Amino acid sequence: MVQFPAGAATPASIVDALNALAGQPPRVRSRGRASFAEGRCVRGTYIPSDRAAEITRSQSFTKPSRVLARFSVSGGDSKVADTDGGVLRGFSFRLGGEDHRSDMLLQSAPVHFARTLDQMLAYLKARMPGPSGKPNMKKVKAFSAANPETLHQANYIAALPLPGSFAGTTYWGVHAFPATSSKGETRFIKFKVAPVGGDVTLTGDQARAKSADFLYDDLKNRIAKGDVRLNVMALLDRPDDPVMDVTIRWPDEDARETVWLGTIVITGVEADEACDASIFNPATLAEGIAHPPDEIFAARRAAYVISLGRRR
Repeated sequence: MVQFPAGAATPASIVDALNALAGQPPRVRSRGRASFAEGRCVRGTYIPSDRAAEITRSQSFTKPSRVLARFSVSGGDSKVADTDGGVLRGFSFRLGGEDHRSDMLLQSAPVHFARTLDQMLAYLKARMPGPSGKPNMKKVKAFSAANPETLHQANYIAALPLPGSFAGTTYWGVHAFPATSSKGETRFIKFKVAPVGGDVTLTGDQARAKSADFLYDDLKNRIAKGDVRLNVMALLDRPDDPVMDVTIRWPDEDARETVWLGTIVITGVEADEACDASIFNPATLAEGIAHPPDEIFAARRAAYVISLGRRR
């Protein structure tokens, strides 16, 4: 487990900063999620492939199971418009039974916006609105110039067309997970969830014609037709791949070898309470998938619990 230096940023201070950035007054408990506040809860099933055991002996990924999942849009504002092209789309899902449950959190960019917890807190503070209600752009630019790796995520998002469907978006896990196969061999993997049928994107004109919550309407329509399927993939590591820095990608990540672990089939919409009553806790991983070694993952494990406690 990563230890945070004395006096450094803490998971609690990150949650405070996220709440403040979303407009929560200081010292007031947040009733919503600190991030990815806007979302829709769904249910489905997971069907493993015959190659899953080559990568992990985790029964979450090698056995069929029910799935609870949540599609979301990043940020602490639960009213963020689906037409906002500057924010991430998220996909969290829970596989397995009570004795072999795993919670996975993925997003529509393959990198995080900060390498360390201190850098993440500084990033958020640089973007806090001032008396005018807007952030000081000189401060933002100065921070970005001194920390260019914090722009990798935003640059990736900006280069893509607007996602046209929750069910037609590719989602990435930014962390490197140690995975142990059925033969006892361990290697690092990254998770990728790709829509069966490919990504669905919109042109500028198409986006302007959409409503603020069009992603949910699209999701309901696709579920009614029974065509929401997403493949769970494992990207395989190579020697010297960076596993501690979540702001950078592995070399040739888009072209490297992947293994199909299984398919998630979304079969229905759930009430929001089904996903809001607890959390998709990244620390919950069935044996066969271990915790990533980076500092951001360690912070997430604590921050999600803190955020849930405040919501309650």
